[in-house]
Amino acid sequence: MFVYPHINRIALRIGPLKIYWYGVMYLVAFVMAWSLALYRNKKSRLFTKEQISDLLFYCAIGVIIGGRLGYMLFYDLPNFLHQPWIILKTWDGGMSFHGGCLGVVIAMWFFARKTKNSFFAIADFVAPLVPLGLGAGRVGNFINGELWGRVTNVPWAMIYPQAGFKPRHPSEIYEFLLEGILLFLILWFYSSKPRKSAKVSGMFLLFYGLFRFSAEFFRQPDPQLGFIAFGWLTMGQLLSFPMIVLGIFLLIYRKK
Repeated sequence: MFVYPHINRIALRIGPLKIYWYGVMYLVAFVMAWSLALYRNKKSRLFTKEQISDLLFYCAIGVIIGGRLGYMLFYDLPNFLHQPWIILKTWDGGMSFHGGCLGVVIAMWFFARKTKNSFFAIADFVAPLVPLGLGAGRVGNFINGELWGRVTNVPWAMIYPQAGFKPRHPSEIYEFLLEGILLFLILWFYSSKPRKSAKVSGMFLLFYGLFRFSAEFFRQPDPQLGFIAFGWLTMGQLLSFPMIVLGIFLLIYRKK
């Protein structure tokens, strides 16, 4: 059994300026995506270096705006309606993957129109770049001491003092391993061979949805929501289910 190590959420202070680890993890995510994009483009030659910069910039805007707005709408709507300005407090955490994903889809659509490319050509290129960034985000969640798991007695359980003194699943670590490392390996090796359009995107949707749906059984539901149906269904599972269905559809449709 372990005890959560107290980690200062502030990585660096420069006078009145505070740089939070959560923000640093987003920077790490975008740097990794940039590096992987350049590497992938050496083989595919789909884009120029300038176009990759534009694409990642569009996606970064989609992640930040979509992720924050998605969290407010899906997880904290009453507070958002009462205090709309809290949407700016990104340093406190509170980013929704599903909102960020929708933001990136919109960004890729705009980029596809701008460059006169197929939407799925872009989506298939971007999908393998995403998981390591998701993993970095889960590290940020762990540093923030948020999104802890449900009470358990497994040997690797962790006590989060901010959540009481009962041992819990370190669910941020589970999601780091599933959504970050394992999903990256699956997509990277799957996309290393030529695939029909939309199949890489389908694999991303299917496996992210499955991994997130499964991990939610170990993660403590958000206190402002709790279980939203059947005494076990969480908002994360509700939002992940359509991803699983759409992923299966894309894979079957492209196979035909």
